[in-house]
Order: sequence, then C-alpha cells, then structure tokens
Amino acid sequence: MTTGQGTTSVADLRADCTADTDGRLSFALRAPSATSRLLLRLRPKKGQPEKVLHTLDLEPAEDGRPLAVLDPEPVLAEGRWDVYLIPEPGAPRQRLRPGLRDLRTLLDGHLRDWPSPVAVRVPYVTRDGYLALRAWLRTAHAEVEGIDVTDRSMTVRARLHGVSFGAGPAVRLRPRGGGGTERTVVPVTEKDGRGFSFTVDYGELAGDAGTGNRVWDLSVRVDGETSVRIGRLFDDVADRKDIFVLPAAVIGGAVVRPYYTVDNDLSVLADRT
Repeated sequence: MTTGQGTTSVADLRADCTADTDGRLSFALRAPSATSRLLLRLRPKKGQPEKVLHTLDLEPAEDGRPLAVLDPEPVLAEGRWDVYLIPEPGAPRQRLRPGLRDLRTLLDGHLRDWPSPVAVRVPYVTRDGYLALRAWLRTAHAEVEGIDVTDRSMTVRARLHGVSFGAGPAVRLRPRGGGGTERTVVPVTEKDGRGFSFTVDYGELAGDAGTGNRVWDLSVRVDGETSVRIGRLFDDVADRKDIFVLPAAVIGGAVVRPYYTVDNDLSVLADRT
C-alpha cells in the first residue's frame, strides 16, 4: 500500500477497537481496500512455528468504514494474538497499529457470572506499538475482587466462575519449582457457593523461604479433586504485573509481597536475598 492522495502508508495502518457487553470485539479499519481481511495470529513460543490463525471478513459499517467482528464464539486459545491486515488475496500481511480503543464494557466483567469455559479477550498495545489481543481460556477461574494488606498478612476476597464449591474447599499455596511445603487455608465461603475469602499469614511463608527467595502460587480447591487458579482477568488490563504493585512486608528478615504474575494470576514472593 503506497502513500499518496487518498491512500494510507503501511506504518499508519490503524484499527479502532470496541468491546460490547456480549463479549464481541469490533475492529473498524481506516482506508483498507474492499478486498481486505483481518488476520489474528496466536503468537508462538520462541523458536516454534506459528500454528493457529483466525481470519475475519471486513464488511461496510454504518459510517462506511470496513468493519471486522470477532464474535464470542469460537473462543480463542489462551495466549497473545497479533492482529494483521491482509490487503488483498495473496498479498503479504501487515501489522496493524491501534486506533481508538473503547473497552469500557470490560470494566464491569466482575459483576456477572461467567460460564465454563471462561473465555476472556482484552485488546492491548504491544511494547513496539502494535495492536494485539490477550486471551485467557480456562475451564474455571477464581476472580480476585479485593486484597487487604497489613504488615503481617493479606486477606483476599474472590469469586468462582465456571464452577461452584463442593465438599472440602481449601486455598492452596504451592511452592513453585519444588521444595518447600505446600500451605492450605480454609476459606470462608458464601451461601451462593461461589464467593469466598481467606487470609494468608506472612510469617508462615517467611519461615520457609530458605536463604534465597521462594514463590507460592495461589489456587483454590473447590472439591476433593478440582483446583482453580486465583487471579484477576475481568477488566481492561492485559498485563497487570507492573501496573498493580501490592505493598510488601518485612517478616523475620524476609520481604514478603503478593503480586500478579505475567498471566495475571496471584502469587506471593518471600525474598531473603
């Protein structure tokens, strides 16, 4: 695509993105040709070939711009999806820059009950300035609704989605990478079988940190067999780790801090280094 009167340069290819209350994402493009299509590519792991592609047709919107719609189904595999434009059949694909992103409907995601499988999609801007989607796809999920932190503990309020509590609920703190001792906490569950809260004593984690650091990943056992990871997915934040920094506490020579992982799951770090 060349630059000139009535045309758009490759560097300026942009798409406005809107999320609606039904989980639908719309992409309104600026000045592509009538034969253009949108391509979503699941970003492969380093050194691996790409395997999953999803294409969307472009149709004229009410304002005349070409519009591509990503419906709630089929669901997208968990991972990061890069967004491309195919200008015409057989032409090389081109990365899209973000235009306006209207994601206000995502902010109320925690107010509704999500069925199984829990499928979440959040448009975001990559570090190099391109449009992408962050997708999560899980059989069930425990959404953090609030964290209260003191200098000795943290209390977490959360809610199950895609599953309800059965017999023997328990919060599990599993040491990452082996070693250490798994901790369990009995949560306070609500009558609806989905809401719950629990308190983690930092002293127990600090005493098991050894001479370096140890990370505990948090999940909740909803019955005798099924465990569900605890995290926060239901808003417009694709990468929470460096944005929502929770307070740390010093316990017995260890710095203990809850944090969100690169997958927006909740973990706790105890650091003696």
